[in-house]
Amino acid sequence: MRQPARKWHGSGQLDPTAAYAIVADANAASPPLSGSLVEPPPFMRALVRAAKLAAEIAALLILLSLFFVRLPQVSGHSMEPQLRSDEHVLINTAAYDLRVGSGGNPLIDIALHPISRGDVIAFVHAGGDAQQVYLKRVVGLPGETVAIAQGVVMVDGRRLAEPYLAASDHSSMSGLRVPAGAVFVLGDNRAESDDSRSFGAVPRAAVIGRAQAVVWPLNRAAPIR
Repeated sequence: MRQPARKWHGSGQLDPTAAYAIVADANAASPPLSGSLVEPPPFMRALVRAAKLAAEIAALLILLSLFFVRLPQVSGHSMEPQLRSDEHVLINTAAYDLRVGSGGNPLIDIALHPISRGDVIAFVHAGGDAQQVYLKRVVGLPGETVAIAQGVVMVDGRRLAEPYLAASDHSSMSGLRVPAGAVFVLGDNRAESDDSRSFGAVPRAAVIGRAQAVVWPLNRAAPIR
């Protein structure tokens, strides 16, 4: 760019106004600094957003698994045909109680909902392996008397309708009154099940949660009836 003519004072000094024009013109023409920030391309921004979303989902799943969800694998045939061996089941640990903390004295233990007849519950059997989670169906509630006559379950003298059963069973059991704070459970496949007929009613404190759905394998994924 053409520079303005320099002006000299009689004393031989450069005119200050002309000097200012030269400096300002030089600054305007100077290139940007090589270290200045450059906006990343769109695909890189999308990649970063996807990575952040994946990390947030992973953190949420970890939080849920720690406090509200379990995914045990079914072992055995006691709940067939509803649950098959090697399937993975979603257990909602907040279905009945809100518990935070492990062991016999959780930090938080708040009752939320009553256990209902027909629910498939997950629980720990006091007489078995402390790490073993059992899955059985609730047939008797606190205060009720449960009896079995030639495979027919009777609750307080009335026959219990059980549409989930596939195989017939001819076992019998004399009447047993379910204690307060407990439930009577049976496996759907009675001939292959170790349940309340052998170890008695299950205390509510031993219940981990409700089995909500089969989640794996995908071709068997479905809510539990």
